[in-house]
Amino acid sequence: MISKSSIKRVLQLLKSEYSDTTTALDFGTPFQLLISTMLAAQSTDKQVNIVTKNLFRDYHDARSFLSLSLSDLEDRIKTVGLYKSKAKNILATCHLLVENYESEIPLTREELVKLPGVGRKTANVVLSIVSDFKAIAVDTHVFRVSNRIGLASSKDVRKTEDDLMNIIPKKDWSDAHHWLIWHGRKVCQARTPSCNSCLINPYCEYYKNR
Repeated sequence: MISKSSIKRVLQLLKSEYSDTTTALDFGTPFQLLISTMLAAQSTDKQVNIVTKNLFRDYHDARSFLSLSLSDLEDRIKTVGLYKSKAKNILATCHLLVENYESEIPLTREELVKLPGVGRKTANVVLSIVSDFKAIAVDTHVFRVSNRIGLASSKDVRKTEDDLMNIIPKKDWSDAHHWLIWHGRKVCQARTPSCNSCLINPYCEYYKNR
């Protein structure tokens, strides 16, 4: 991992560059954010937004989703990855929300991860946006960028989350998640990162070792 002084400078630069960023997913309610985040696994936010534009227009909450059959929902979301398993999990989650939570999503990670198809990353994303809960959700962008730079040093997602929580002030956890995502989208892409124009290349282990 890079030095403490470099970590501090990297975070300052990322904050300056991406201070106004938030999720790229379109949603109107916490429930819709949960569904969008579930759909986004192994798919792009852009494609999810295309799917949910009409989906949320017609089915806006957990109870209305239950009027859909499994095949109907599969047809609605078939352009996102793993749509069959996602449709099954979404309907199972909606059943639990209606039965146990008066159609609202629970606002603790412990309860969210008990819902079908909702893991720690999805729970962290939702809670960090719709509540005061501080979390770092490690998706593919956060995992790649943080380990490339040297903010983390792990081949494991959970350990990467721990590394980031140890070096980033808790007050910045939720924001830093978005800084890293957007840096991964705009600059530090998976196959062809734009290292020469990257504002943090003086501190980046990946750049120094190229």
